[in-house]
Amino acid sequence: MSEQWRLLLTGGNTASVNMAVDRAILVAHSEGKVPPTVRFYNWVPPAISIGYFQSLTEEVDINACKKLGVDYVRRITGGGAVFHDKELTYSIVISETHSSIPKNILKSYARICNALIRGLQELGIRGTYAPINDIVVDGKKISGNAQTRKINTVLQHGTILLDVDVDKMFSLLKVPNEKIKDKMITDVKQRVTSLHHVLDTSIGFDQVAAAMKTGFEDEFRVTLVEGTLTDEEIIHAKRFEKEYFSSFQWNHRR
Repeated sequence: MSEQWRLLLTGGNTASVNMAVDRAILVAHSEGKVPPTVRFYNWVPPAISIGYFQSLTEEVDINACKKLGVDYVRRITGGGAVFHDKELTYSIVISETHSSIPKNILKSYARICNALIRGLQELGIRGTYAPINDIVVDGKKISGNAQTRKINTVLQHGTILLDVDVDKMFSLLKVPNEKIKDKMITDVKQRVTSLHHVLDTSIGFDQVAAAMKTGFEDEFRVTLVEGTLTDEEIIHAKRFEKEYFSSFQWNHRR
């Protein structure tokens, strides 16, 4: 019988709630209170997340976000600013010592990304891992991923783009030089793709989630059993949201 991991389908939440839940699962798993967990979720309203080491005011046009009703939040993982709109976001939380996860960071990215690639195959799409942390289809990025390791636990989360609005994204992000903004937009449009573009049809979150579930099960040879957050995780998440992810001090710390 295959090992059972927990699957969480938490739907759409605010940026601060989404990041607080990921951190709460990490803490609960590090304490041995929950099994390895894969979560699928999205962002309501749309949001920008910035990497842990980035400056919010340098990366994000906060006034534009407020005007358009877009959230913003600092992640506990590194990497660049990401506009979360029409996408499936996943997270996986698992012990550093689990046999499925290579100690080497690059190899662990490749292993987890391969689960997403298998999920894409379920949708009839051939994806390729592009180190360090991207998945590309026909040479264009369709998934970006970020990882952190805390308290002997791995948290990796990332996106599968269902559709992408590059113009809207650039209306929310600051660019160093307005004169080259149009060139940057054109460049990103040439380098980024989405399921909608590849399949030439709209595809729903639930269908993609089902495909990704199969991808994780096939790659790790486990069974994902749908569950819910524990009461303790919910308490942790509420505290983390208040103390960190919705606070001015956390989001503007750099």
